[in-house]
Amino acid sequence: MNMFQRVLLVDPASGFYKIKKYGFDRYFGPVDLGIHLTEEYHSLNFGVGIFAGSILPGSNRLVVTGSSPCWQGNFISSMGGAGLVFDNLGINMLSLVGKAPVPSVLCLNRKHGEEIEVEVVPVDVQGIWKSGRTGVYSLTDRVYEMFGERYENDPRILAAGPAALRTDMGGIMSVPITKGTISYVDTWAGRGGFGSAMVQNHGIVAIIYGGTLVDEDFRDKKVADEWFHNKYSLRLMQKDLEVTTKYRYDEKFNTGGTFGVNYANMGGRILAFNYRTIFWSEEERQSLHQNFIVDHYLKQFNQETIQTKQQATCGEPCVAVCKKMNGKYKKDYEPYQAMGPQCGIFDQRAAEKLNHHGDAMGLDAISGGGVLAWLMDLLDGKLLTPEELGVTRLPRWEMTGFDVINDSMHNAELGCELIDAILERRGILDFREGVRKWSRIHSRAKGIALHDRLVYVAFNRRGWMVPNQYWVSGVLSPMAIMGKYYMIYSYDFIPPRTLGRMCAERMKKELILDNLGTCRFHRGWAEEMLPEVMGSLYDCKEQFLRSVAVLASRINSRNSPIFWESERNIDYLQTFLKRKKEVEKDQDPRLGEWLEKFARNKVEAAKEFWYETLMGIDESLREFF
Repeated sequence: MNMFQRVLLVDPASGFYKIKKYGFDRYFGPVDLGIHLTEEYHSLNFGVGIFAGSILPGSNRLVVTGSSPCWQGNFISSMGGAGLVFDNLGINMLSLVGKAPVPSVLCLNRKHGEEIEVEVVPVDVQGIWKSGRTGVYSLTDRVYEMFGERYENDPRILAAGPAALRTDMGGIMSVPITKGTISYVDTWAGRGGFGSAMVQNHGIVAIIYGGTLVDEDFRDKKVADEWFHNKYSLRLMQKDLEVTTKYRYDEKFNTGGTFGVNYANMGGRILAFNYRTIFWSEEERQSLHQNFIVDHYLKQFNQETIQTKQQATCGEPCVAVCKKMNGKYKKDYEPYQAMGPQCGIFDQRAAEKLNHHGDAMGLDAISGGGVLAWLMDLLDGKLLTPEELGVTRLPRWEMTGFDVINDSMHNAELGCELIDAILERRGILDFREGVRKWSRIHSRAKGIALHDRLVYVAFNRRGWMVPNQYWVSGVLSPMAIMGKYYMIYSYDFIPPRTLGRMCAERMKKELILDNLGTCRFHRGWAEEMLPEVMGSLYDCKEQFLRSVAVLASRINSRNSPIFWESERNIDYLQTFLKRKKEVEKDQDPRLGEWLEKFARNKVEAAKEFWYETLMGIDESLREFF
């Protein structure tokens, strides 16, 4: 096995390319090497881990690194399965280092060990986005129609949509192609707005790649089983089945996948109507969860998806089969939460309508959903008018007499209008430089802080990120990368200094996975076993773990966190702490002390909590020598 990584550097402006090699003495995977290339070339990078194509489950993620347009700092995003085909190119990473003068498709092909073929082809992307299935789906269809015959094996296509051109929160979409058939199982590198980076900074709207090269990947099942038997007294596949139960089917909840298990287990922690439920009583939240989620939204999902066993993988062999489908619609918790209950939508038909339109337009569903919920909140609160936002209706968010089917569809149609208004820059909407800067401008004009109703993590001068959809303190932590799971999302009360330290340790664990291109759904074994595998195959366990510590410190050295600008962020934390005390009866005296501080002055208490968390992070991620 090779002890170095091959990087294909492509200049889309000219089509010129070269291959550079990087040894294991400094870089072990797509994250540490990608961040280095970003700093050296201002590039956008697509890479796989060294176990891509191997027998290890979940090892075929395609990892994207670069400077995030919305976060305004180093970011890491990834998509499942897309690394399996990428591995057939015989390279570890693609790095885009220039910009095509017009929107173009990048074609990469490698046949039987010959030199890699690189071509940059201009396309009428505006016309393509408006045709056929629209957006990223039309672009995928058109790219495959144009170039698919070049490939002896099924290729993979990465596609961006109109949101990548007109906002800073455009994602990158890809679907498996099997025997010439394009599936509906879309996978996303959504967080961080790398679709926007690919289109705006490099002029590339899609990448098609594939090849026939077969490298020497680790395929020894007997050796792998021996490792796992020594560690867990289970074979590899037995352990993997055990740790991926939630994502497949969990008998405790009679459902499966992130959507099913999270909603079944949520109860009074439900978030809806742009987080307004944090101000409700526990009884009101429980009633909403039972009547709208358990008895309808989740019930539909279980009947249509779980009971009919509509499930698939991201494109690689995997026992988790985490892609829960209903026909052409894929059901994950966070997208169907942000563009679901947060927008006042509790019906699958309505959620499918809004999520599919957002996906087709290429939006990061979580950030997009958070922004839509915020704009609906501003409309409902009469802080902005439909005319100002270029829409024709107001949201139906009144709980009294709420019609779970018709009102959900009304809100979904408003959400679709808002997406179109954002992309067409109707009224006062113009999110080219992000919602945070837009809110500052229009808050001054209105004389009211519009962003006080937007829940987001602020970074640098105009960086922003809608947090993960869990009512926990960790999702608002001042980490160097947020919106992923580089933090603790435990429902426990954790004192802030300890929370910061735990977030730092969680980041290191996640970097083990990301830098080896491994899916976090397999983290139940991968976090502790992969360093062992590095030791067994490459004799570099300690060097690898040290590199992860250095990488975490290096990322943290660029941390530019901003204290919470939104009042709803502060309320979000205070109500979380209050619920822990009053509903869950947490008797930790430190919790009582924090609640007293918030009762005296919630802004000052929030500042202290935020700074304590940051100190815990920094003292855990100091420069590593």
